Amino acid sequence: MFRKSAFGKAALAMAALAASLLTASPDANARPLDEVLKSGVLKVGVNPTLPPLAKFDEKNEMVGFDVDFATEIGKMLGVKVEFVQVGSPDRIPFVVSGKIDVVMGAMTRNPERAKVIDFTVPVHTEVFGVLTTEGKPFKSWKDLDKPEVMLIQVRGSTPVKFIEDNLKNAKVTLLDNYPDAIRALAQGRGDAMIDVIDFVGEQMNRFKDVKWKVVETPVDVYYCGMGVSKASTGLKDWLNVAIFEMHRRGKTDATWKKWFGIDMINPTGWSPYF
Repeated sequence: MFRKSAFGKAALAMAALAASLLTASPDANARPLDEVLKSGVLKVGVNPTLPPLAKFDEKNEMVGFDVDFATEIGKMLGVKVEFVQVGSPDRIPFVVSGKIDVVMGAMTRNPERAKVIDFTVPVHTEVFGVLTTEGKPFKSWKDLDKPEVMLIQVRGSTPVKFIEDNLKNAKVTLLDNYPDAIRALAQGRGDAMIDVIDFVGEQMNRFKDVKWKVVETPVDVYYCGMGVSKASTGLKDWLNVAIFEMHRRGKTDATWKKWFGIDMINPTGWSPYF
């Protein structure tokens, strides 16, 4: 069973947004910062179907990048973090209704979502780009649109449709899962793969002798932050300061590498002016 790429999940989430806009309405139950502090609990929504952002471990507890990041945020705020399982369709309504204070889980910011919820500064990025090996001549994803290029892709993933629409001249070999696809690329059975590169770091690390290369020009870069209710007075401002500190101290990068196995390909960077 393959895992859909983060690019695919982003596309599905956009479709789900239309439904959430119909069900989500501003709710006085959304808690401002002072109420969170008084309660001693910060409710954070995470999606355990998006490893390594979050998943259930052998003890049936949620672990992952989002869990570690939010736990550190809770320590800075001086409150306990209560993790709430969310999916793409319900995460925005959960924020608006006050069922959770904050939502994570690859929350890519975009203008449509920003009509309904507020976003913090970016926590991380996701690079939808080209993975290949040293020695290949590709400088841009558009360089792949040639009949002599063989792409290795996961069957059923969203990048396959992108290739059909934008790289009509390239050949494609479809495999059933990401480990098999990365193995084929490592063995030289193809030239490149298009996907959200950050999410295949664990598989890349299994081939220590391969000199991997991410093509310089990505297809796109997604900026993912924390989502909060527009009624959560003060909470977003505090979170921005906390995220800045996480970036500045290197905690974000270290947590990312712990779970993804590689450095963030396009780091968010940090600035005191946010």
